[in-house]
Amino acid sequence: MSSAYDETAASKSPTRPRKTEPVTLAELAGEFGMDVRGDARVTGVTLSSQRVLPGDLYAALPGSRAHGASYAPGAVEAGAVAVLTDAAGAAQLAAEGLENTPLLIIEQPRKVLGALSARVYGNPSDRLRLIGVTGTQGKTTTTRLAESALLEAGHRAGVIGTVGTRIGGHDVKTTLTTPEAPDLHGLFGRMVEEETEACAMEVSSHALVMGRVDGVVFDVAVFLNLGRDHLDFHETVEDYFAAKADLFTPQRARLGIVNIDDEHGRRLAAEATIPIMSYALHDEGADWRATDVELRPDGSTFTVHGPGGLEFSAASPLAGDYNVSNTLAALASIHVAYSSAADAPEAADEVVRSVATALARGSGVPGRLERVDEGQPFTVVVDYAHKPDAVEAALGTLRPLTESRLIVVIGAGGDRDTGKRPIMGEISARLADHVIVTDDNPRTEDAASIRRQVLDGTTGGTASVEEIGDRRAAIERAISIAEPGDIVVVAGKGHETGQEINGVTHPFDDREVVRAALASH
Repeated sequence: MSSAYDETAASKSPTRPRKTEPVTLAELAGEFGMDVRGDARVTGVTLSSQRVLPGDLYAALPGSRAHGASYAPGAVEAGAVAVLTDAAGAAQLAAEGLENTPLLIIEQPRKVLGALSARVYGNPSDRLRLIGVTGTQGKTTTTRLAESALLEAGHRAGVIGTVGTRIGGHDVKTTLTTPEAPDLHGLFGRMVEEETEACAMEVSSHALVMGRVDGVVFDVAVFLNLGRDHLDFHETVEDYFAAKADLFTPQRARLGIVNIDDEHGRRLAAEATIPIMSYALHDEGADWRATDVELRPDGSTFTVHGPGGLEFSAASPLAGDYNVSNTLAALASIHVAYSSAADAPEAADEVVRSVATALARGSGVPGRLERVDEGQPFTVVVDYAHKPDAVEAALGTLRPLTESRLIVVIGAGGDRDTGKRPIMGEISARLADHVIVTDDNPRTEDAASIRRQVLDGTTGGTASVEEIGDRRAAIERAISIAEPGDIVVVAGKGHETGQEINGVTHPFDDREVVRAALASH
């Protein structure tokens, strides 16, 4: 039996617990119905041969281009003490001279990977209050508002999502909106070590389909909305809905909170197989409601009404009624997460009141209607809106707040759903006064072709339209023509700090480019 646990090596990774109790292959094989060859004491799990730590179980899964077993020699050399794979992978390992490497063998290894990873790390998610948030738009805003407000109110909190991962207010580098299952359970293990109470997490449709949240049962799952997106991954909107609806099943969550202002939310509330609570701004029958809403350019105030006569004042640091909805979702999910059987309901009431007070002191979310203010006599906002519903929401929010002209810089990403491009152009030309069509992240596509598709949608609008392919020049142009009372919106990239062109990511931060343009202006 081999063992290569190295606590020092594990402590260097902020996405792993510093200490893990070893578990034997025989134990894992018995629990998950796998064949076992040899034995080892496992202290971690990884899908990446390049991120192996001593003591790891390397998951060699079949892929569309190559079998993970091809990378097993490197994983073993790096310190992996065993390999999880299928029969084909086991045969490939034998052919590569690794026939004596301890193995766990099962027909579909990905199906057990999440639960197995949770077991290796001691099922850390059971010791966290977990909030999983899904929706076409608003996931980042909702999870970040929840995390920052909990921290401000004195609670140890974490967040996992598009803008990154944070534990106790400290950034942790990860590569995916939802990390792969082994990394996710490792993160949870680190959060438990850091005495984290609650974690708010974005749950994308990709993550659900690809098993990245397998082995996790959320205390509360939140559904925000569903619009056109990811149709390069899902065949139809119905498939997209089905992927998100999977979060609202007993193997994924204990209770759901659903936005019944959204038509898909109403459907989900009727079809979900777990208990559901509803929230809404416009449906008076919802369990959670916001009334007395006052919208301002720098945020909003409102009154929250919850179950059992719960009522309190709240505020959102972000403009727009859709951000009132996101804030309401964050507050409702925190209340549910803190209303477990071990807690008195009064304790959850007190937590959510304190969090609402903390939210009023918040500064917003990176790249979400983020204002760039260098003392100029007009407003500049950077926003991540890169899908039709998000563009409509952002521009629809800012349109009535605009004293003079609404100027929009917008593009569309390459290698993604092409059908949304003219729709985004149409929305921009309808709601704005001047539209500058530029490049977003062309990726491997021809940038000019992408711009033409966006421009095709602008022809019926009332806005004046121009095309400037270079994104920096487009932003500089918008700033140069802005006058007092105007609002300039730089849409599409938000918090991102790079622009991907032909496989190369070039440093590019819309906020920094705006600041430079304002300085020269």
